[in-house]
Amino acid sequence: MTSLPIVAHAAPDDLIAWVHGRPVTVRQFLADAMRLAAALPAGGHVFNACTDRYRFTVGLCAALLAGKPTLLPPSHTPEMVRQLLAFAPDTFCLHDQPDAAFDMPALYYHDGLAATAADGPVEIPRVPAAQVMAYVFTSGSTGTPVPHRKTWGAMAGSARAAAQRLGLLDGRAWTLAGTVPPQHMFGLEATVMLVLQGRAALVAAPAFYPADVSAALAAVPAPRALVSSPVHLRTLVQSGQAMPAADLVLCATAPLGRQLAAETEALFAAPLCEIYGSTETGQLATRRTAQEDTWTLVPGVRLQARPNAAGDDTETWAEGGHIEQPVPLGDAIAPLDAQRFLLHGRKADLLNIAGKRTSLAYLNHQLTAIDGVRDGAFFMPDDAHEGDTEGHVVRLVAVVVAPGVAPARLQQALRERIDPAFMPRPLYFAERLPRNAAGKLPRDALAALVATLAGLQGRAAAPPPGFVIDPGHPAMAGHFPGHPIVPGVVLLDHAMLALGTVLGRPLAVAQASMLKFLSPVRPGERVEVLHQSEAAADGAETIRFTLRSAGRDVASGTLQVRASAPHAGAVPC
Repeated sequence: MTSLPIVAHAAPDDLIAWVHGRPVTVRQFLADAMRLAAALPAGGHVFNACTDRYRFTVGLCAALLAGKPTLLPPSHTPEMVRQLLAFAPDTFCLHDQPDAAFDMPALYYHDGLAATAADGPVEIPRVPAAQVMAYVFTSGSTGTPVPHRKTWGAMAGSARAAAQRLGLLDGRAWTLAGTVPPQHMFGLEATVMLVLQGRAALVAAPAFYPADVSAALAAVPAPRALVSSPVHLRTLVQSGQAMPAADLVLCATAPLGRQLAAETEALFAAPLCEIYGSTETGQLATRRTAQEDTWTLVPGVRLQARPNAAGDDTETWAEGGHIEQPVPLGDAIAPLDAQRFLLHGRKADLLNIAGKRTSLAYLNHQLTAIDGVRDGAFFMPDDAHEGDTEGHVVRLVAVVVAPGVAPARLQQALRERIDPAFMPRPLYFAERLPRNAAGKLPRDALAALVATLAGLQGRAAAPPPGFVIDPGHPAMAGHFPGHPIVPGVVLLDHAMLALGTVLGRPLAVAQASMLKFLSPVRPGERVEVLHQSEAAADGAETIRFTLRSAGRDVASGTLQVRASAPHAGAVPC
């Protein structure tokens, strides 16, 4: 039976991680993994919820050594946990947060489980290539998560092909820092598997905010690479914070525009390599986005055109290399030769309006390229056809995060970039888009935001203003995993945004007092904002508010608001 080493490093004393500034050798890592493997409960599947990247990787390898597949769901909500148990009733959770609570057996991974010594000879374990390493779940169109089976051979082969393409096998000791979580397919491939099979080292601490990214890179030696997503890179570029030089930036999870790629290369003084792939296939191709549109396949992978099921068109399949069975791709691909191709976006995102063609990816790129736009997305509603009885008029919607940009100026800038047939009607402003921790924008979350902005939720009952905090909100990362609770500061921030929307202006809050947080709020729960206001002669205002969710008071307080001129501000999302 074919087997592959669990790490590809040349020697036991090579570095494989940086944990709180401390280097960790392969010798120590293997000792930690073997000790944890011996401590795992009897269940046959592992739900790895560790937020620390080193502990996640130790847990992944411990599960491999114990012959237990790892389950990687798209979120850690209670409902998702229930669905994991429906898929594998013998699942237990491995977590590294002492206050985490999951409705399943659990093992708390703390420093006491680490090996105290790692001396003596080291034999690197080998894992059968056919062994199931993980089931990576996608959300699924019906709401039921869809598992994708990943064997050790396929994941290791993909990582080795990527390491070869990216130049990580040049004999130098690379270190990889990431803004994407290891539970996401790209984070798993680029910050875990690329370390194990690319002879690199990982940075354990999560790096999300600009200061975190700067500190993570500054704390490790060159050569060093940053693994990120377009939404995270845009935040870094727009933060104005200087960044340590990197040797490489890797990006995936959503289409990346050439301008943002060039700005990222300038910020980090490093080439940016964009990776194309999917949960089903893993990594397929790369390109240097700042300089080219052409994608080049990773070693061993091939594309093949086949007739679709209806026989009226062709679709592209990926095969070879690390791909165990041919997989159909949902993208519009134009081959240039056997190794290179152009990508025209998701087939489901292609638009044909008034005889003119484009894609949502192209429109999103044009929207976010406008000066002052921090984030934005076009949306095709399910009931997009309006006008005559034949439904020939298509109405696109767009949501944009552009504080300080006048709507008229944004509309004019957009008219200069896209055909009038694709102008959004309407164009909404929001404080943020409901992206998940990997930077992706789920369609259902965007649809809910559009519905909120359009005032469609409970229109007949005219409910009080309110908001919903998405489980993928950045503030939720590591915040009571398994039973997440929305931080009070996030509740207060969204309450002020909602009140500003009702009053028709952003609130210039001078003081917040008498704040009480009475009951926990979980992500996904709608919070209503009730208020009473008293105006003063100078235009200032006192606002007493109460936040309610599911019939209970969850918070209350008083805001002292300075007089301010009306302004078209952001609305809660």
